[in-house]
Amino acid sequence: GLAGAASLCFVYSLDYVRTRLANDTKSAKKGGERQFNGLVDCYVKTWKSDGIVGLYRGFVVSCVGIVVYRGFYFGLYDTLQPMLPVDTFIVNFFLGWAVTIFAGLLSYPLDTVRRRMMMTSGAAVKYKSSMDCMMQVIKQEGAASLMRGAGTNILRGIAGAGVLAGVDALKPMYIRWRMADKLKKQEEQKLQ
Repeated sequence: GLAGAASLCFVYSLDYVRTRLANDTKSAKKGGERQFNGLVDCYVKTWKSDGIVGLYRGFVVSCVGIVVYRGFYFGLYDTLQPMLPVDTFIVNFFLGWAVTIFAGLLSYPLDTVRRRMMMTSGAAVKYKSSMDCMMQVIKQEGAASLMRGAGTNILRGIAGAGVLAGVDALKPMYIRWRMADKLKKQEEQKLQ
């Protein structure tokens, strides 16, 4: 959780630009004018209008969201996996998928707030804080709007489940390989 939050310091502005460019493309497809002409233009225009604050708008709620997501993701998996009656790839995969869905749904409202805050950079009206953003969204669109798009995350969670189950499947093989290598070196030292 904390490692993910720390890594955001370096990649958050890229996520900001990706989000802005994706939404810019959507508005252009609807007949609107594109606001940005690419990655560098998005950085430059945001920097000119809002400074570094504009590139990192929504950063705090993003850190909270990643701590919540990763905490539940790894915490639940590592807690529940040893309790499983069988230890097979398919069982671990479905546990990983369930954990990914649960962690994703729990943290999704924070992700929605993060995206909404990103979209206000360069605009005249900005939210005062993450909490202000959340309250305004709930007031104007209803609480369910915080979960809009969460279904896509459930499907995306298949990849996360595969990673968790795959690591659990490969870990014993890696340990055996390392131990065999270590034993081989010890035997060679005894012969010298």
